[in-house]
Amino acid sequence: MDNNDRKDNKKGFNIGRFMIVLIVALVLTYFGSTFLKSCIKNYTTSEITYTKFIQMVKNNEVKEVEYSSTRITIVPKEQKNDKMKISYYTGYIYDEETFKLLKDNPDIQVSAAVEENKSGVMDFILMYILPFILIWLLLGFLARKMSGSGGMLGVGKSNAKIYKEQKTGVTFADVAGQDEAKESVREIVDFLHNPAKYTEIGAKLPKGALLVGPPGTGKTLLAKAVAGEAGVPFFSLSGSDFVEMFVGVGASRVRDLFKQAQQSAPCIIFIDEIDAIGKSRDSRYGGNDEREQTLNQLLAEMDGFDSSKGVLIMAATNRPEVLDKALLRPGRFDRRIIVDKPDLKGRLETLRVHSKDVRMDDTVDLDAIALATAGAVGSDLANIINEAAINAVKCRRIAVNQEDLFESVEVVIAGKEKKDRILGEEEKRMVAYHEVGHALITCLMKHAEPVQKITIVPRTMGSLGYTMQVPEEEKFLQTKDELIARIVTLLGGRAAEEIVFNTATSGASNDIERATKIARTMVSQLGMSEEFGLMGLETVENQYLDGRSVLNCSDKTASRLDEEVNRMLKEYYEKAKSLLSENIMCLDRVAEYLIEKETITGKEFMEIVNQVKGTDENKEAEADND
Repeated sequence: MDNNDRKDNKKGFNIGRFMIVLIVALVLTYFGSTFLKSCIKNYTTSEITYTKFIQMVKNNEVKEVEYSSTRITIVPKEQKNDKMKISYYTGYIYDEETFKLLKDNPDIQVSAAVEENKSGVMDFILMYILPFILIWLLLGFLARKMSGSGGMLGVGKSNAKIYKEQKTGVTFADVAGQDEAKESVREIVDFLHNPAKYTEIGAKLPKGALLVGPPGTGKTLLAKAVAGEAGVPFFSLSGSDFVEMFVGVGASRVRDLFKQAQQSAPCIIFIDEIDAIGKSRDSRYGGNDEREQTLNQLLAEMDGFDSSKGVLIMAATNRPEVLDKALLRPGRFDRRIIVDKPDLKGRLETLRVHSKDVRMDDTVDLDAIALATAGAVGSDLANIINEAAINAVKCRRIAVNQEDLFESVEVVIAGKEKKDRILGEEEKRMVAYHEVGHALITCLMKHAEPVQKITIVPRTMGSLGYTMQVPEEEKFLQTKDELIARIVTLLGGRAAEEIVFNTATSGASNDIERATKIARTMVSQLGMSEEFGLMGLETVENQYLDGRSVLNCSDKTASRLDEEVNRMLKEYYEKAKSLLSENIMCLDRVAEYLIEKETITGKEFMEIVNQVKGTDENKEAEADND
């Protein structure tokens, strides 16, 4: 639509709105004046009985009498207020005696009202013509509004938002930690800028690129960066924008979108959350006529348009396993670009990007923060930097320090401190021994991760305390010994409770859940069980979301799987109890220090452990000498 069409539509809209307001004002004025007259008349006139009327005539209290076809209006002689005339009325009754009585009294003026014809032209217009015109104008107004916004009369229009380079404001420099993904899309940007050097050798522009990865990794940001780098029109939509309650609307919108795109070529079409319309058409994930028609039209359009014109389709999803196979084949989405969780180097680059506008002091070590945030995505790291800046302002500092960053990591992981929750002495001792049980296992087992911090200060996410571990280096594989060490560490808290207090508490629920999950994965997916060997018993679904696994074995085998997991957990729990029992002095000493301080660092923890162990070794040496 050009500017002239927009001006004409706007002018027509203003005239229509003015006509509606004018007609409504006239109607309100007419009926308002009628209502006001009626109110005033009702206020100055009151009803009396016919008997009362005759009595007033006999008592010579009447000044005027007016007859009409339905009522008799009576004006009394005495008026309480000179400014407002008060009258009475009663129903009309044909009575010759009353006529004679009025005729014999010369002081009473008798008259008859002349009935007006109320079925005039004005009443006809107000009752029939005006409502029709008003309804017609209202319907026209609503039709224009809905047509312009993709409503009832414009359901087939595309809701695509067009962004230009200066509006996205995002380049590849703003996307950190995704070097491989950027390399894949950088070729596409170069193709859009310099198509000649590719077409000379016979290369064709890929029709589509599918961005796949967990939530928060920067898929949409990467797509905006492509538009910012290429400087071409960027059509941005969500998959849900195609779906409506009317069958065929989505397909019509797809046709309209590709028509707009071809007119603006070269350009990029970005469909976020494409799984909303691209689900497999089999019965496994449920069927829907509107969604399937939309998908069929999308497939047809992707086959039909000419990629040499420079129309590129980009889509993003975190559920690639539910997409239709026809959508993923070469010739439609030629490239699958994985936008996964960043590694140590990627996290460090991401932290630098998000902290470039944040004032930081000399104590800040982003390498340590990147090492402590294994598994975090770009949005998590941005949130950590922001929380650190907020904490610095709250503490009235002019710059962020390392303490603020580590505190923000804890806020993202466990929530804020609940300073108003005060534990009793016995509960405090139990929580302290529980957390020290975790920490002591880490320094007693060879393959465990070192402790960074131990605290018994409650947090808003439900934990009464926690032990923070930070790996010494980034690892992409985990050995069986490392997984066993992780399970023993998780069960160390419950083991410490049983050894010291001879009981169990509810504080180990999350530890047991995580330990069970690791043990089950070892048996069913990793082939680390003597009972089942290399047999795979579970398949992971939604690997980029919740990582839920589905059994692919018989009920009998599933029962044996549960028994094997139970056996492993018992074995590793006994190992945790054995390690803590052999080092009960370290457990007591660190727990007492933690109860006093409430929070200790990994360095303080290791100093106490080494001090206790050194004392024990000296005693053993003295005993040997004796």
